[in-house]
Amino acid sequence: MQVTTREGIWIVPPQRSLWVPAGMTHEIRMEGHVAIRTLYLDRGSSMSLGTHCRVLTATGLLRELMLAMVQAHRSRDRERMLMMTPLLLHELRGAEEMAIHIPSPSDPRLRKACQRMLVDPSRTDTLDQLAQHVGASSRTLARLFESELKMTFARWRQHVRLARALNRMSAGYPIKKVARDAGYASCSAFSAMFHRILGVTPTGYMKQMSV
Repeated sequence: MQVTTREGIWIVPPQRSLWVPAGMTHEIRMEGHVAIRTLYLDRGSSMSLGTHCRVLTATGLLRELMLAMVQAHRSRDRERMLMMTPLLLHELRGAEEMAIHIPSPSDPRLRKACQRMLVDPSRTDTLDQLAQHVGASSRTLARLFESELKMTFARWRQHVRLARALNRMSAGYPIKKVARDAGYASCSAFSAMFHRILGVTPTGYMKQMSV
């Protein structure tokens, strides 16, 4: 699942959840066969979850709580919902956060550079080449990545490539082709990046998707 907000693009793999603060406009795009459950929390009880989107790991308990809450809502069992809500909030507050986020820039030079990579994540442009393309020095562009997006150019590009890879994998493409389309010369390099960010290998991720 890919969720776009004013803060950027959020990638939500299987067995993960996304916290979207109250009042934040968002767009959801799903690839492949996806089943989602959506819970709405009032502002007062959810303030501790923060004012920014976050991708959270859905533990077995958290997943079952979400399913039970949806079922209780359908059966209009308000008493059961009230009893489960404190535990749900406790589990959400303690859930491990995953950094699968493509932040959106505001500076026109940085926005132009990012758009170039978003159109084709397999591009191998260096920071110097991107800087020349947008009419800025490489030092200025590097500073903009750090100040606006809170990550280096290399890190941002990794997230873009990961987003492309997750979409391709959801569509059933073989991992070798996914790695090539994401700009990686070898499956091992792609697998290392994938595991570093998601904590699971591409093969392990595919197994999770089939659950």
